[in-house]
Amino acid sequence: MCGFVGFTNSIKDDGSLLTSMMDKIVHRGPDSSGSYVDENIALGFRRLSIVDLADGDQPMFNEDGNLVIVFNGEIYNHVDLRRELEDAGHIFRTSHSDTETLIHGFEEWGESMVQRLRGMFAFVIYNKADGSLFGARDMFGIKPFYYTFIGDDFLFGSEIKSFLLHPDFNKQLNEDALAHYLSFQYSPTEETFFKNVFKLPPAHSFSLKNGKMNKTRYFRPDFNAEDGALEYYSDLVDAQVRESVSVHKLSADVEVGSFLSSGIDSSYIAEAANVDKTFTVGFESPDGDRYNEIHYAKKFADTIGVENISKVITPEEYWETFPKIQYFMDEPLADPAAIALYFVSKLASEYVKVVMSGEGADELFGGYRIYQEPLTLTAYDKLPFALRRVISKICEHLPQKHGINYLVRRGKTIEERFIGNANIFSLKERNKILKSEIAKKAVSPMVLCSKFYDEVKDKDTVTKMQYLDINMWLMGDILLKADKTSMANSLELRVPFLDKKVMELAQKIPLKCRVNTVTTKLALRLAAEKTLPELTAKKDKLGFPVPIRVWLKEDKYYETVKTAFTSSAAERYFDTKELLKLLDVHRSGKADVSRKIWTVYTFLVWHKEYFE
Repeated sequence: MCGFVGFTNSIKDDGSLLTSMMDKIVHRGPDSSGSYVDENIALGFRRLSIVDLADGDQPMFNEDGNLVIVFNGEIYNHVDLRRELEDAGHIFRTSHSDTETLIHGFEEWGESMVQRLRGMFAFVIYNKADGSLFGARDMFGIKPFYYTFIGDDFLFGSEIKSFLLHPDFNKQLNEDALAHYLSFQYSPTEETFFKNVFKLPPAHSFSLKNGKMNKTRYFRPDFNAEDGALEYYSDLVDAQVRESVSVHKLSADVEVGSFLSSGIDSSYIAEAANVDKTFTVGFESPDGDRYNEIHYAKKFADTIGVENISKVITPEEYWETFPKIQYFMDEPLADPAAIALYFVSKLASEYVKVVMSGEGADELFGGYRIYQEPLTLTAYDKLPFALRRVISKICEHLPQKHGINYLVRRGKTIEERFIGNANIFSLKERNKILKSEIAKKAVSPMVLCSKFYDEVKDKDTVTKMQYLDINMWLMGDILLKADKTSMANSLELRVPFLDKKVMELAQKIPLKCRVNTVTTKLALRLAAEKTLPELTAKKDKLGFPVPIRVWLKEDKYYETVKTAFTSSAAERYFDTKELLKLLDVHRSGKADVSRKIWTVYTFLVWHKEYFE
């Protein structure tokens, strides 16, 4: 696991600029560094040594030195691919580097190589002969890839912060991203918060020659459910998850640990991996143990005979560390659990270099409770949809309360009401708090989601929701925080559920084996019940519960946020009177709007790190 940065070299860097840019991402690879510079390109690399500790340094070259690669990630099937390549006559100089397998694979199979890869990756291959570049990002977007054009030059890397040192880079806020972020709590498009800086989307490769970039999508989830009983699919899930966990654990020359909460996903991974150490965090809160799962995790760890190392995060630690975490994120992310993930990564990094985690199970197997909503029919749903739509339109103009929200949602199609697992500010609310010139430019959240809904027009409603989350929420929120918080602590995080073979199985599972009105991810739960205690296998998802709503009512943190809400930055982008109303409504107990407050506050903290 590593980080890289590079740029086509019109400024003729002697290596000093590249070195300073590499130093900006030293946390991604503190073990060693490497670079390659010629008249056309500068490639820089920071290494966290996990596989082939002696020979895996980068940039790496093919036999004749014509191809150069920088690569971040792990290729779990590289041994099998290497065997194929050696049979085809390729000569390897390293003992078992997956990086070298990539570069020989590109020689042998060209751009179609990405179809063969099983792993998490972002890489760039430079061809000295014609000056072209080829790069790709893994099918889920586990590893990041950012890029921009500066005139005719192409600048790319693992983190945006390294771009800021380039003398020709013009740092500007992308105000369109702010409007989208207020809806989604993350940046949901290929655009980033930095104007003209983009993310290479998951499951995409690109070629660049003579300044022209061509992107290709090489994988698309294909939910084509097959018939079969729940027990049949639970057996398949158990076998495939355990195979994936084994592959993920074995692809390392260092000790591997596992994150552990009280829920099914991380517990299943920890048990299947048979690691020696697990890691858990909880929060100190006046609400007692509501925000602390440590005792559940320790009890489970004792049950499976592994060590559990834990930490209780104080409010002071959480708030003091928050600005630094937003710096590491590159873009603002208002998921409160990101801070918990940072602390558990920091804890784990004191003991191991690699951990496994349970990200992706909910998206692939149908784990979010909101997926049950389309299956829950009431007497109200028997009314003609046209009538419900009229009622919905009327209710949109009423104060937003629970019963009113229900009537609004039941008069809309899934494409009109579901934008993913976070829907922070409605379009009306968003336009109310944003300065009008920013609000007017931005398209609605539904427009951003429409292209993914169009790809699954013929699927059932729950599958549509899963498909949207896999393409937007998973990459924009779940995997962003997983990568950035772990790498901030020089820790490699592996996600066995987000595996090529697991996905191939998950998209065959029928709806009845994913979600019903009683529970979620049925096939996965039944698979886990084979070896996990029933209480753990059936436990509802909590994620990392964080007491933000409690803290925002305390004087200290209320004043902290109020200061941000009345800052010059807040006045530049928001109607600050509306922001203060939100803060006071929450403090008074009239409504829990803590997620809305936290979303705005997160942006202002991030803005201070990068623009003030």
